[in-house]
Amino acid sequence: MQDLEWLKALLLQRMPAPGKYATAIEGFALSRRDTAGSVEYSFYKPSAGLIVQGEKRALVGSTEVIHREGQCFAVSLDMPGICFISEASGKAPFLAVTLDLDTYLVSRLASQACPPGGDAPATGTGVVAAEADAPLLDAFFRLTELSGRQDGGFLAGLVIQEISYRLLTGPLGMHIRKFFMPGTRGNQVAQAVSWIRTHFMQPLRVEELARSVNMGTSTFHKYFKEITTLSPLQYHKRLRLYEAQRLMLAEDMDAVGASLAVGYESPSQFNREYKKLFGEPPRRDIMRRR
Repeated sequence: MQDLEWLKALLLQRMPAPGKYATAIEGFALSRRDTAGSVEYSFYKPSAGLIVQGEKRALVGSTEVIHREGQCFAVSLDMPGICFISEASGKAPFLAVTLDLDTYLVSRLASQACPPGGDAPATGTGVVAAEADAPLLDAFFRLTELSGRQDGGFLAGLVIQEISYRLLTGPLGMHIRKFFMPGTRGNQVAQAVSWIRTHFMQPLRVEELARSVNMGTSTFHKYFKEITTLSPLQYHKRLRLYEAQRLMLAEDMDAVGASLAVGYESPSQFNREYKKLFGEPPRRDIMRRR
């Protein structure tokens, strides 16, 4: 069983320069940053990872989450967030590994391998962190090792299944199971979030969405905000704005085209809401980021 120092050495060998490194294992990535402070707006998706060195802070909705060295973090549903590296240097770079979660696999394991948790109220947000125990750390080390081998893609499935199992049965398990066990409030909110992600260009009718996941409107509002820290309408708006920013950066759309593509009918309303979230009008923000 390997410890954190072995994983640090392996990552430094694999990542001689700062950046995010995709691997031959689908959904598994390595990250290195040599400086602290740069802010990144992103939309988290269900994933898990390990902070191998340094520290990362994230503002998820309205809640700050700190990911420290030696901690595993888990994102149980799609969440808007702002993150920045708070501890990193050339001598001690920030190092992390992240794995996209196969939600079907995690749900199946949660039903088969975990005791029923009942329909307990889902507390806390969809992003959490805790100290990684030795079995989980060892599994991430083996997956990282496989990512550099020619046959890694064929052998990784078993290790990914092990990581998913250890997440469900380890320090974060009680939290994660709330989102993947059918019938729990967390799972109902996760279904609603998935629908919004797929249909974000459409107007959001909260009452209909609540009914579709078998919840009353007031109950749905309560648990949705408790888990995402945003109301359904705020979540919907933020998702549209993040997608519009991506379209302008990655696909070279102008502000009007991006606003229409994500469902806005009024470009002036889009400009106001974009500036409120990102601090600058769309054109100026995109020029600065480029």
